Order: sequence, then C-alpha cells, then structure tokens
Amino acid sequence: MSFRAVNEKYLLPASQILMVLGIVALCQPWSLSLHSYGVTIILIGLIGFN
Repeated sequence: MSFRAVNEKYLLPASQILMVLGIVALCQPWSLSLHSYGVTIILIGLIGFN
C-alpha cells in the first residue's frame, strides 16, 4: 500500500475529524482547558490535512 493510499484512507479522515473536534472544543461551555486548546487542535488537523 503506497503512502498516497494510506494518506487518503486514514490520515485525511482523521485530520477532518480532528478539525471538527477542535471546533466543538471551541464552542462547548463546560471545560476551559478544551476551549483553550481548541484553536491548537484545529491547526494540528489543518496541518495534517495539507
């Protein structure tokens, strides 16, 4: 299995899920630590997506 196939099958969906979780972390009102790291989570997902 080539890197491109692994990237399309596993890494891209994981990065998308990570970006969505970062948005959820920014919007949730319960945990200040999750809110603090929300943008960092989104950026890690964005870097992984590229």
